[in-house]
Amino acid sequence: MPFIPHTEDDVKAMLAASHAATIEDLFAEIPKELREVDLSTIPSGISEMELSRLMHDRAKKNNSLSCFIGAGAYEHHIPGAVWDIATRGEWMTAYTPYQPEASQGSLQLMYEYQTMMASLMGLEVSNASLYDGASALAEAILMAMRLCQTKNTLTILLPQTIHPHYRAVVHAIVGQHDANIIEISYDKKTGRITLQNLAPLAENASILVIPQPNFFGILEEAEELTAWAKQKNIMVIGVVNPLAMALLKPPGEWGADIACGEGQPLGIPLSCGGPYYGFLCCQEKYIRQMPGRIVGRTVDTQGKKGFVLTLQAREQHIRRAKATSNICTNQGLMVTASTIFMSILGPQGLRKVAETSHQGALTLHQMLTQVPGVESVFTAPFFHEFVIRLPQSAESVLKKLAQKHIQGGFSLNSTYPELRECISVCVTETKTEQDMEMYVKDLRKILSC
Repeated sequence: MPFIPHTEDDVKAMLAASHAATIEDLFAEIPKELREVDLSTIPSGISEMELSRLMHDRAKKNNSLSCFIGAGAYEHHIPGAVWDIATRGEWMTAYTPYQPEASQGSLQLMYEYQTMMASLMGLEVSNASLYDGASALAEAILMAMRLCQTKNTLTILLPQTIHPHYRAVVHAIVGQHDANIIEISYDKKTGRITLQNLAPLAENASILVIPQPNFFGILEEAEELTAWAKQKNIMVIGVVNPLAMALLKPPGEWGADIACGEGQPLGIPLSCGGPYYGFLCCQEKYIRQMPGRIVGRTVDTQGKKGFVLTLQAREQHIRRAKATSNICTNQGLMVTASTIFMSILGPQGLRKVAETSHQGALTLHQMLTQVPGVESVFTAPFFHEFVIRLPQSAESVLKKLAQKHIQGGFSLNSTYPELRECISVCVTETKTEQDMEMYVKDLRKILSC
């Protein structure tokens, strides 16, 4: 018997109060084609034995390839202790602690995570995570829109050098609000956004988003762009790779108001696409508009240290109309792993990983551009990703590399049509000199055929 708590009288009373004739009327604003979905193509359920066999068969298809893809998800070495600790029962089964009486262990871990992340971003406050990097950017923009305090339609300057998936999510979420999203083109020589492209839009702009590094791996001139925005009274949101911030100047030092991004590089494996988590940091004066929760440290009546949920401005805790977000969450297990990862590596370890990745990218870039027909596309400095143009079909070359157990990069054909036959290539500290030599050797063979 299904659990249906409402009696027929309850339903009639609720419908009368809402002035609706039927329950279907309550959902009338949802388009009919979304409510009446054809499920005939969805297969019927299978037994546990059949499911187990299916998953084992699919697992056999997983291959260990040398990965040079990047494009928002990065392969880094994760010390064995990270997930050995994170997958202990007390962590792995812990759900988001909505209530103030959450365990002291969970609260302390989030407090430590927030402290580390705020320090890494050069800002004063961090929340306890969001769904992923894309939704974190959308939440950051909504937060900035609330802070702008104007009744006029807000204009958001969104560079095309931001991850295309992030831009799609911003349009899907922020586009439902009274906002004008303008995508800013990039300089075809450097791969950066420029003040020349921004200047004509300054008069009506309210928010500028700056990626660092951008989707091409290029380092934007973040300080110069932020200084320009501040002169125009435009709020700045930095979308950053957190690992890169161990080496580069963090958003707080540019003067950014908010920083956000994807936390995956901090101890989260590629895992066929997730789960990952988003982070969001800001200046302390904006804390009341930050989505999510803040964990603080205090003392009890006996003077003992303790951790508490200090700020919970979300719909679980306050009136929905006043909530900063109705979708934010705490990706608790991922944050646990990242906190352990950052604790093990420390500031010097994180910086060493970033430096090694950058140096590896410089080395491979030089090696690849010596292959006949391969060209470097952009001239600006990069972190650990770069874009090259191939003399043959990018998809075909990548497919042939995959047959040689090398994931050669990310084809930009579909996301940036103007960059035909271009691929972005990523190098992290996991790539040895032998890995790079093998990549170049196989690419040379493929292009010579």
